[in-house]
Amino acid sequence: KNTKNTTIHLLYHKDISTISITPHLSYRTSKMPETFDVDAPTLNRYVMNNTKDAELVLLLNSLATSFKLIASAVGRAGVAQLYGLAGEVNSTGDDQKKLDVMSNDMMINALVNSGVCSVLVSEENEEPIIVPADRAGKFCVAFDPLDGSSNIDCNVSVGTIFSVYEKKDGSVNDLLRSGADCICAGYCTYSSATELVFTFQGSTVEGFCLDPTIGEFVHTRFDMKFPADGGKRIYSCNEGNFIHWDQPIKDAVEAFKNGIDGKPYSARYVGSMVADIHRTLLYGGIYIYPADKKSPKGKLRCLYEGIPMALIIEQAGGIASTGYFEGKIGRVAELTPDAIHCKCPIIMGGPRDVGVIYDCYKKAGIETPTL
Repeated sequence: KNTKNTTIHLLYHKDISTISITPHLSYRTSKMPETFDVDAPTLNRYVMNNTKDAELVLLLNSLATSFKLIASAVGRAGVAQLYGLAGEVNSTGDDQKKLDVMSNDMMINALVNSGVCSVLVSEENEEPIIVPADRAGKFCVAFDPLDGSSNIDCNVSVGTIFSVYEKKDGSVNDLLRSGADCICAGYCTYSSATELVFTFQGSTVEGFCLDPTIGEFVHTRFDMKFPADGGKRIYSCNEGNFIHWDQPIKDAVEAFKNGIDGKPYSARYVGSMVADIHRTLLYGGIYIYPADKKSPKGKLRCLYEGIPMALIIEQAGGIASTGYFEGKIGRVAELTPDAIHCKCPIIMGGPRDVGVIYDCYKKAGIETPTL
């Protein structure tokens, strides 16, 4: 007889055993797709169709390879004993985690061997990396290989951030340019899914999710935009620095907490820039990391955090402001780095919420840009 989906119970009583067979109910909450996608819209296809630049396809493919490697390492960090410190500090004085070092090596190896890069700058390296002439190409790339890695030991989302420039003379000066010269910027977040978000200068913001069944990034988010109405009322900042902020920033955060139009905002702060910006882009709200008395030039790195995120935010319809910095309020994308690891302040969000901060600056007599 067919015993599929049945449970067999063995009943013992003294010297006698009997077998009773009762039906077993099977529940399924999801239905697997009946067919495979025979025309997957992959990352390589998107880049080629939109740029017709084979070298740019190679660059994004090499970046994607490093993201897959990092995602694998992050996913296996516990069982592979990759938690903890590596015993070194990086270029900006932060303690390096084991995964910081590994992620950095993965990105450098992928990019140096891509054949299309000339100069590399990493948060984990004090000096720029000049690619040997026989492997050099036309792109210069700056990156933070594992942003938010201080959270890695407690299994919080982390990510990678990158910016791309075209080579001029093959020196580090090729990267010391404003966001106006950045031809491509993006980030990859490692969490419940591995998701890549990037944009080309003057183009739309697009999202790609890693499909582990085929090992490719597949196009899943199209022309990403901030919610037209401002989205969810969320403010994101490290309020432990409240005492160091200037008064307009303090007033704006108090306004968010007490409510705009009678509706208080929720506080959400991960401490990983990639995770906080990704949520802000998808849900709405505002991300605040201003200059303050403790860090007068800001805390985040201009070249491989501020500028690439600013390009993404602005091309998604948001605002990427410096706040009050060096005597004025300006755009992060207009900043020109004076060193590869220099820092900058950041205020990023939709017009509704950045406008609250600008209103507080106006009340303090500071000229603000028109939204």
